[in-house]
Amino acid sequence: MGTWDFGPFDNDTAADWSGELNDAEPGRRVELIREALTAAANEDEYLDSDYACEAIAAAAVVASQLPGGPAITTSYGPDFLVQGGTIDLPDDLPELALQALARVAGEDSEWRDLWEDSFGKALRALEPIRAALEEAL
Repeated sequence: MGTWDFGPFDNDTAADWSGELNDAEPGRRVELIREALTAAANEDEYLDSDYACEAIAAAAVVASQLPGGPAITTSYGPDFLVQGGTIDLPDDLPELALQALARVAGEDSEWRDLWEDSFGKALRALEPIRAALEEAL
């Protein structure tokens, strides 16, 4: 995995997922977000970093659509959101996103293992996302 910073889209996997979300038909975008969050939240075994990175990106998308949520401004985020577009999300997604983030940062997570030396910084990068999601509950 190519990673260049701590942000939710600052790695190859998340940037690729972002491109898929951007290119998807608008009616399919919620399904892609839900799939990414569910794949991480429901993983009982060791969580692969690709699933973790996609879940973090999906959680960032959900958080960006909440009142006061962190805007997506990076060029690696979905273009339609960077350009001010929106997506109408079901009310259950903030809770699912929080579950996915908890799983990503928990034990048996390759994402956690990869950030072992900088885990505190990696977690702090998720805080604005987590705060917006918690506020929505």
